Amino acid sequence: MVVHKDPNCGCCNGWIRHLQQAGFKVTAKDETDMAAVKQRLGVPSSKQSCHTAEIGGYVVEGHVPAEHIKHLLAARPKARGLVLPGMPIGSPGMEAPDGRVDAYTVELLAGDGGTKPFAR
Repeated sequence: MVVHKDPNCGCCNGWIRHLQQAGFKVTAKDETDMAAVKQRLGVPSSKQSCHTAEIGGYVVEGHVPAEHIKHLLAARPKARGLVLPGMPIGSPGMEAPDGRVDAYTVELLAGDGGTKPFAR
């Protein structure tokens, strides 16, 4: 997996650690223009987060848990990838000291840029 990230982002490193602990081999690429990366990979502006990854022909946007990425790779749906918009508290890399976890939905990103729920 290649993770494109801002060099100054700490939560991106937390997400990378989560992926590595789940068995993913991760190459981090510090980028100076994340908007260009997201545009190249077709991530709609309304679905963006702080980092963007590429794996197995898919894009993964944001703090998507490793278990959902594994499910995507096993199921191989016809889609562009997964998105978790924003930076939900309690998602991997965004853990809160008090253990709080906000509800969030990981979405499947279709080729036309539309989304539908993938996991909650």
